[in-house]
Amino acid sequence: MSIKLTDAAKFFVEEPHQIDAWNWLQSQLTPETLESFSVKYRSKPKPQTETANTWDGVLAAAKQAGAKWPECVAAQWALESGWGKHTSGVNNYFGLKGSGSNVSTQEFINGKWVTIKAGFIDFPDLQTCICYLVDRWYKDFGRFKGVNRASSRNECARLLVKEGYATDPDYATKLIQIMDRQLQNIGEKEDANPHNNNFNPWSPFTYRITPNITYGELTLNQEARRFTKQYQCDTAKELCLFLEKVRKQFGNKPLIITSASRPEPINAQVGGAKNSEHTYSAPSKGAIDFYVDGVSVHTVQDWCDKNWPYSLGYGAPKGFVHLGIREGKPRVRWDY
Repeated sequence: MSIKLTDAAKFFVEEPHQIDAWNWLQSQLTPETLESFSVKYRSKPKPQTETANTWDGVLAAAKQAGAKWPECVAAQWALESGWGKHTSGVNNYFGLKGSGSNVSTQEFINGKWVTIKAGFIDFPDLQTCICYLVDRWYKDFGRFKGVNRASSRNECARLLVKEGYATDPDYATKLIQIMDRQLQNIGEKEDANPHNNNFNPWSPFTYRITPNITYGELTLNQEARRFTKQYQCDTAKELCLFLEKVRKQFGNKPLIITSASRPEPINAQVGGAKNSEHTYSAPSKGAIDFYVDGVSVHTVQDWCDKNWPYSLGYGAPKGFVHLGIREGKPRVRWDY
C-alpha cells in the first residue's frame, strides 16, 4: 500500500513507529537530496500583497488561510495586539507561544492573575502568523479538532477557550463583544425557538429570554452590564419566567424593567447597596426592579408578595417592585 509523504507529515504525532519510519527514510536519502529538500521546505514564498495590519486586512487574510470564522481571527488580533499596536514575539499578533522572544505575560492561574515569563514565536510577517494560527487552531491539526467545527462565530470563540487557547475566563466574552461591535450582530442568527435554554452571556441584546423580555432590557443594552457567567443567565431567566406570570395576571399589559444587571463598579456608582442582589455576583443571586404599565404598583406588589417564594423588596412607595433571589433562596421581605 502506497502513502503520500504529505499525508505522513500531516498526521505525524511522534508515535515511536512513525519516528522509526521517518528515520529509515532519511537514511535512504543522499546528503544532496536532503539539502535540496531543506531549501524547498524552508523557503516559503512571500504573499503577493502584504497583509494590512487592520481589521479588514486580518479578516481577508484569515479567510484566505482557511478560517471558517475569519471574524473570530480578527477579534483575536484586536484583543491580543491592541488592534495591531503591540506584539508578543516579532510579528506575533496573537500571543502564540513557542521558541522565539521571551517576554513577560499575564496568565489566569488558580483563580488569579499572575505575571510569568514565556516564549513567543517570531514570524517574518503578519500573513505567516495568521496562517500559523489558522493551521493549528482553526483547522484540524494532528489529533486536534479545529474550531472551524463551530456552527457560529460565537461558538468558535467559546471553543477557543474550551480547547485551551487562553487562560482568561472572559476571553470568549471579550471576543464576542468585539465581533458584535464591529459587525453589529450581522451573521448571528437567533434561534428559531428563542426559549430553548440557549440564553448565555454572549447572546445578542435582541435575544428574547422569555416571550416578552429581551436581554437588552436587563442590561440597558450596555456592554458593561452584560453577564459574564452562565449562572447569571440562569438566575435571570428564572426571574423573567415569573415576570411573564405577572404580566399575564394583569392582562398582558407592558411590564417595564427599571433596573436589573448592575455589576460592580456600576452598582456602587448608582448608589446600590453593598452586595446588592442586582450584582448577580454568585449562583442563585439576582434581581429585577419593575412595574406594570397602567396597574397600581401596590396591587402588583401584593400579588408578587403572595406568589414569589424568594426575595421581595417593598418598593411600591418609590414606584417599583423589587423581585430578587439570593444564595440559598430564602424567603426575605423588606422595606426601602
